[in-house]
Amino acid sequence: MDLAFLSAVEISRQVRARQVSAVEVTRHFLDRAARLDARLGCFLLLDPEGALAQAAEVDAACARGEDLPLCGVPIGIKDILCTRGLTTTAGSRILAGFVPPYDATCVERLRRAGGVVLGKLNLDEFAMGSSGENSAFGPTRNPWDPSRVPGGSSSGSAAAVSAGLCALSLGTDTGGSIRQPAALCGVSGLKPTYGRVSRHGLIAFASSLDQAGPIARSAEDLAVCLGVIAGPDPLDSTCLPEPVPDYLSACAASPAGLRIGVPRQYFSEGLEPAVERCVRQALAVLCAAGAVAVDVSLPLTPHTVSTYYLIATAEASSNLARYDGVRYGLRAAGSASLTEMYERTRAAGFGAEVRRRILLGTYALRSGYYDAYYRRASQVRRLIRDELLSALARCDLILSPTTPGVAFRLGERTEDPLAMYLSDIYTTSASLAGLPAVSIPCGLAPPADDPDGPLLPVGLQLIGPPLGESVLLRAAAAFQRLTDWHVRRPPAAMEIP
Repeated sequence: MDLAFLSAVEISRQVRARQVSAVEVTRHFLDRAARLDARLGCFLLLDPEGALAQAAEVDAACARGEDLPLCGVPIGIKDILCTRGLTTTAGSRILAGFVPPYDATCVERLRRAGGVVLGKLNLDEFAMGSSGENSAFGPTRNPWDPSRVPGGSSSGSAAAVSAGLCALSLGTDTGGSIRQPAALCGVSGLKPTYGRVSRHGLIAFASSLDQAGPIARSAEDLAVCLGVIAGPDPLDSTCLPEPVPDYLSACAASPAGLRIGVPRQYFSEGLEPAVERCVRQALAVLCAAGAVAVDVSLPLTPHTVSTYYLIATAEASSNLARYDGVRYGLRAAGSASLTEMYERTRAAGFGAEVRRRILLGTYALRSGYYDAYYRRASQVRRLIRDELLSALARCDLILSPTTPGVAFRLGERTEDPLAMYLSDIYTTSASLAGLPAVSIPCGLAPPADDPDGPLLPVGLQLIGPPLGESVLLRAAAAFQRLTDWHVRRPPAAMEIP
């Protein structure tokens, strides 16, 4: 049986029906990851002993008749979420060797639901990046073409699901870091409403933006996972106290009658023509099934990236001040004073992109500049949210490309941070507004600079109102019933059974 590309829903069904054991499933994925991951760099840590022990517990629970929604599903965890007894580095040398004594709330809930944690997944350092190239432990590669980036910062989370190294993964999204790599790797990724999923145990990059969420093969898999990890948490004061609906049942609904907003600003200069064709064809599929396209305008779109990077870097400057060599993680040896120890530890522990963002954020927060930069950005953030909510008053969800182009080559943009940041042009607005958004595969297209090059995945983004995950999953699942983009696999080299 080829388990590698089964959905999480199907794996769970087969384990519950005793057609295959959780231990067999876990061994299959561990063996596959051991064979393939040296080429891709998805996992920073595999935990065979712990995963097989969890799987045995799941089999015992099944024998007792317990109903577990993620029964035996193999899961990878982005290494910015704390895991009890497993090294958690946030992709940074400064946390090398740090072993948390507790699980992040979302990880604990996955375990309780029968999920089997295989290990920790690679990421851009402290989730700062859009390409998967900023990890202190080496880049992640795209399974569709290992010479290209998988997107970031949840690079390992998207690439591992795409390559069949796990059935489900957790990522985090600050400005698009679930949706963008999901799009570039041809899988589905959901950023929930801010506060829908607890941030307890999520190592902070930008606290008012960070949100954990699932990456999976299908909208149904996203729905099951979100239903497990969402909900109130007394350990996180920003977590919303709202009850969790049945997201899976929303996936069965028809798209008929859905009003889909199409912002003209999202289909303008900078969008690759082949990507635009795929997205417009996806819109046509939904409209043929009974949805209605509505023209909307989001004139603040050109300001979202600059607003996002001012707010995110300012919060990063504050959050990362705790990594000083005193309490945990790396400590530079041989320092003659406390100040020197701080400086040497942070210089040795942080990579170039993290240092760049700390410097930008510190500058924006310094006396005399706060009002001109951070306060102004916060005011524009509110205007962006109001603009999105105004548009959503006229429609049920907003449709756009997830990224302006397909996956670019490794190293292509490392010397041009601005070009890298602009790859987030379509994703930052939902993050600034705290709104839910999902990316699903909607086609394949060649790179703009190589029309005869490899066909690479294109992502379709849907943005919903606050706590509107159900309507997003309804539209996404309907599209996936009508198309087969979400079941396309990477090239044959990645399909070793």
